Amino acid sequence: MRELPDDEQQRAARRRVQARSFGAAADVYERARPSYPAEALDWLLPPGARRVLDLGAGTGKLTRALLARGLEVVAVEPTAGMRAQFRDVLPGVPLLEGTAESIPLPDADVDAVLVAQAWHWVDPATAAPEVARVLRPGGRLGLLWNVRDAGVEWLARLDRLLPGPGEEQLGSLAPRVGPPFGPVERYDVRWSQPVDVDSLLDLTRSRSWVIALDEERRREVLEDVRAQAQARLEAVGHLQVDYVTRCSRTTTPA
Repeated sequence: MRELPDDEQQRAARRRVQARSFGAAADVYERARPSYPAEALDWLLPPGARRVLDLGAGTGKLTRALLARGLEVVAVEPTAGMRAQFRDVLPGVPLLEGTAESIPLPDADVDAVLVAQAWHWVDPATAAPEVARVLRPGGRLGLLWNVRDAGVEWLARLDRLLPGPGEEQLGSLAPRVGPPFGPVERYDVRWSQPVDVDSLLDLTRSRSWVIALDEERRREVLEDVRAQAQARLEAVGHLQVDYVTRCSRTTTPA
């Protein structure tokens, strides 16, 4: 394994801490995070796919959408808190502890690997060959992120209140994958979800960089979000989060 410069090692260490912070707020994540639109899955899943790995499954948001299509799904999730929440809502679904860099499945085991809201946490140089290992020849890797639509002014203003990197910086516009996968294709799906003030606050609480804040700073952030949401509600009479689901797909050699 290649040796990383000190600054890269520090960034990687911070990513690992943030990625594992979700376990402390798994119940909030389950309440707040949206699912994924059917159009995105239509585009990401290869024709004839039967067995699919939900990698970095979290609390099973994507898993449920895959099961609804009659697919055989196995889930892999590194964080204990997320796995506990997953088992509460999907007790009969196979769930394994693992990461994108070390997947506890045999070679050529699945037709597709989908990674929702998580590829930005992985090391593609290690993860891409490991994902390819568990895929059958010609299998597909699909990546997707729900990103709030920055073209909607009140949502852009809301994002500017939040600490940490914005959603635009999660790598969802041009995710790095690399060998042995081929070129990466991209596709966007636009949709919206009605929310209320409390669910918008939960959505904010579920962000890794908000989870990691000290209590006083977190309270300040949530108060700012509440004020923005109340102002929007008074102005237009309802709240709605507009999303872009950014999808990327690539395949292994047949």
